Amino acid sequence: DSNRCAPTGPDVGGAAVRAYITHDPVIVTGSTFTNNVCSNGGGLSSIDASWTVQHSTFTGNQAIGTGANPPAKGTPGGGSGGAIYNDGRHMHLSLVDSTLTNNSANEGGGAIFFVSDDRTGTMSITGSRLVGNPSAGFETAGLPGIYFLGAHKPTIRNSVLKP
Repeated sequence: DSNRCAPTGPDVGGAAVRAYITHDPVIVTGSTFTNNVCSNGGGLSSIDASWTVQHSTFTGNQAIGTGANPPAKGTPGGGSGGAIYNDGRHMHLSLVDSTLTNNSANEGGGAIFFVSDDRTGTMSITGSRLVGNPSAGFETAGLPGIYFLGAHKPTIRNSVLKP
């Protein structure tokens, strides 16, 4: 609750938890992330790491950087993934029976930012609720609060996604 990390930078993130280059997914179970603030990924952030997040809650987390990644000219960069930030290659995000509400991003993905640089990454959302996660800059059409760039469209089952 209420963790902080660097407020600007394109690859800075994870006020609560940061993962960097892992071969096995990082597993988060039965956890609560509230009011965490960072340039990217207020709750969770990773470079070249996969996540399995289950039975967890993310509320009021913020990505406060500006300029995205790579940084827009004249900006310090950052501002994506209010609750969860994934960037890299060969990764997967599995969100199961979790709630993401009232998280925000100055750039992309108020709830989730997911960019697979080599377009092999995948995302699945099952039995989860993502509501009220504004993205001030950009998000993927039809996926409120999410910016996704990966192998194919995310798999979404028995979940609620609302602006």
